[in-house]
Amino acid sequence: MASQQRLVLAIAVLASLVTFLDGAIINVALPAMVRDLGGGLTLQQWVVDAYLITLGALMLVAGSLSDAFGRKRILRLGLLGFGATSLLCALAPTGTVLIVARGLQGATGALLVPGSLALILSFFSGPEQAKAIGSWTGWTGGAFIAGPLVGGLLVDTVGWRWIFAINVLPLALTLMLLARLEEPPRPARARIDVLGAVLACVGLGGPVYALIEQEKVGWMHPSVLVSLGVGVPAFIAFLVQERRTAHPMMPLGLFRARNFWVGNLATTAIYGALSLGMFVITLFLQEVGGFRATTAGLALMPTTLLMLLLSSVFGGLSGRLGPRVFMAAGPCLAGVGFLLMLNVGTPLNFWTQMLPGVLVFGLGLTVTVAPLTAAVLGSIRSEQAGIGSAINNAVSRVAGLIAIALTGLIVGPRLDVAGFHRVMLTTAVLLILGGIISALGIRNPPRKA
Repeated sequence: MASQQRLVLAIAVLASLVTFLDGAIINVALPAMVRDLGGGLTLQQWVVDAYLITLGALMLVAGSLSDAFGRKRILRLGLLGFGATSLLCALAPTGTVLIVARGLQGATGALLVPGSLALILSFFSGPEQAKAIGSWTGWTGGAFIAGPLVGGLLVDTVGWRWIFAINVLPLALTLMLLARLEEPPRPARARIDVLGAVLACVGLGGPVYALIEQEKVGWMHPSVLVSLGVGVPAFIAFLVQERRTAHPMMPLGLFRARNFWVGNLATTAIYGALSLGMFVITLFLQEVGGFRATTAGLALMPTTLLMLLLSSVFGGLSGRLGPRVFMAAGPCLAGVGFLLMLNVGTPLNFWTQMLPGVLVFGLGLTVTVAPLTAAVLGSIRSEQAGIGSAINNAVSRVAGLIAIALTGLIVGPRLDVAGFHRVMLTTAVLLILGGIISALGIRNPPRKA
């Protein structure tokens, strides 16, 4: 069993790592893409958000697919699809084709994360489960932060297209490991909510389109009004559909569990902040600070190292002591890190103006991530693991795509020091809000005798 557990953890980490890495690696390559394909900030926002829209919306139905057809089968399909769409992104001749390819890549990536976490919950239990989740979050969270460094190295050496082509290597390794895994049991009578998936995509895509395009054409432009007029009712219809259907892809009944709904509310604030902060920091370092892509990526390496070294430690502590104190203190500490970055000015001195904030933020993020995942997934039954992890990951992606869609409103007409400060302050407020929500709402599970 121990060998199967090690195999499961390796598969779960590798399968999820590519989706997290691709979500983060993109940021440092955006200036190079604009130089090659044109499109300015609008293209940069859409290259990120096209991925997040399909990833966030279809991750919900992917959880149901994982439960209905088997976690091993859906993981294999996701790995093959992600490889194919990654190559399509690498070969995209225009910005429009790249945006479409990114949407398809997000759709296939949606099959990977829920099944990965569900595998961990199927093969681990008790404190070992919390420790395994800590290891998973350490590696995948580290990938989220290490992405800019990997992307920077590729952009500065072989070009931005290789940030997509390189995905083939970890995907091939994961497929080989997956072939050795026993198929875990799956819930009976699982069904697919196709209508819910369509409504979710339209309900997310419409408002996000309006938020991004309004900066260019204005709020009263017909395309913006139509996207809002279609998207908002579609999202409301999605919630109604999930309440009425016999086989919802987002069972609203899960939100009756206190730690589940509070944890997802905290996730919204925390991951919205992370996406916004990371997106703007990597752009600012290159476009204002004059950093090369590789140097901009190196700027966030301290956070990566902290995540890799300490996430399993805090995951284990959370399993023994309960997640509440970690979920309350961690985001507030991370928020203080972003407040320290208000010292950034021009000329930029990274060592004195930014590094202290990066270190404090990294420690706060490390304290937060594993306990948050364990609290949310530990509040539901193990047979609901696929859909529960899908909901939590979808919430984090949707929060990120909305935050990035709002970047233009927060930054202003161009990214300068004042715009950077507004983003850092907004990010800090969201993180501290996530800590307050956790402190007030999360409950530690009763200790076993």
